[in-house]
Amino acid sequence: MLMDDMGWGDLGVLGQPSKETPHLDAMAAQGMLLPNFYTANPLCSPSRASLLTGRLPVRNGFYTTNGHARNAYTPQEIVGGISKDEILLPRLLKKKGYVSKIVGKWHLGHRPQHLPLENGFDEWFGAPNCHFGPYNSSFRPNVPVYNNSEMLGRFYEEFEINIKTGESNLTQIYLQESLDFILRQAEGGQPFFLYWTPDSTHAPVYASRPFLGKSQRGRYGDAVMELDYSVGQILSQLRTLGIDNNTFVFFTSDNGAALISAPHQGGSNGPFLCGKQTTFEGGMREPAIAWWPGTIEEGTVNFQLANVMDLFTTSLALAGISPPDDRTLDGLDLTPVLLSRSHTLQNRPIFYYRGDELMAVRLGQHKAHYWTWTNSLTEFKKGIDFCPGQNVPDVTTHDQKEHTPYPSSSTWDGIPGKSSQSEFLIRSTWTC
Repeated sequence: MLMDDMGWGDLGVLGQPSKETPHLDAMAAQGMLLPNFYTANPLCSPSRASLLTGRLPVRNGFYTTNGHARNAYTPQEIVGGISKDEILLPRLLKKKGYVSKIVGKWHLGHRPQHLPLENGFDEWFGAPNCHFGPYNSSFRPNVPVYNNSEMLGRFYEEFEINIKTGESNLTQIYLQESLDFILRQAEGGQPFFLYWTPDSTHAPVYASRPFLGKSQRGRYGDAVMELDYSVGQILSQLRTLGIDNNTFVFFTSDNGAALISAPHQGGSNGPFLCGKQTTFEGGMREPAIAWWPGTIEEGTVNFQLANVMDLFTTSLALAGISPPDDRTLDGLDLTPVLLSRSHTLQNRPIFYYRGDELMAVRLGQHKAHYWTWTNSLTEFKKGIDFCPGQNVPDVTTHDQKEHTPYPSSSTWDGIPGKSSQSEFLIRSTWTC
């Protein structure tokens, strides 16, 4: 379950004061909460590519070099997509007979050769890109919605999104597609992989009529409440079908909340600095819950440093499939952590890339920043602010500041300064 632009601070279990995520909070109580879980990049496309390949964006090719520390994305005008040389998770799962389906946003290329069915998925219901729009010209048509290889219509046309009111039934459609897929596989005794990627929390946010106006947090909160309800429905169906004890479920987000759209069109990153697009904590630390009744101990919290790329390697391990040995993988197998509440993987670094630039590294309780930058001063003066109300002098900089010779470092208790562990980061990064 990969959410879109949902922040670490959007869940009640992680301190959201509104407490409007009862199903996700219950999921955490029934499974494992991972407060130190990260994405591989603070933007949609690179993080999704990393999840499905187990590799950093600088290895799988989903990054840009058209300016220092730029990020990669795939709007309709860009013709590229996931490389044919990459091996995606669903293709490997076929070795053990898994049927795979993606429901929702793909965002790894919209040309035919880049779409899900060409990259290992057996089924797809959703869109190749985000629901930006509406458009109405032949130069930039509205984004299409597919059922497998058949185009069913387009956002804002056959699949309505009311920009003014925020009303759309898309989340309900994505929910029903997921429930139907699970039912079919369960009835056929077929192992399955469901990649559920709704995008209602990405601006312009939307929710169906029963949820509009329900949240204390405005329209964004309405969208979160509907996603929370949907998670509850999916977990409930697994129980009803009697396959909950044989199903591993993981919930997270592709990057931090987009504070530039907050509060009505964006979420919360809790206590962490800045948000989407940046390599400060708010941009890359994600809500994360692992759920597997009877296998993952209920009510556990594990502070293991983990990354979305680990889901690739962990899923293969759970399916009994060896990972590819012809390429470097960055994801680690988290099964020892998930199956033993006291187990940790020692000395595991977290790399904070923006574009093809290594901006920072975290190891243990220490983080070293090699570059600091939010966006240009020109953009900032136009009102494009990735850290609204949070800008810190000489930290959230609008000129690109390099700190590589003497990285700006801090320990996780908030005390600034260098330590022996931070000095290790300085030495080791050059070999990574």
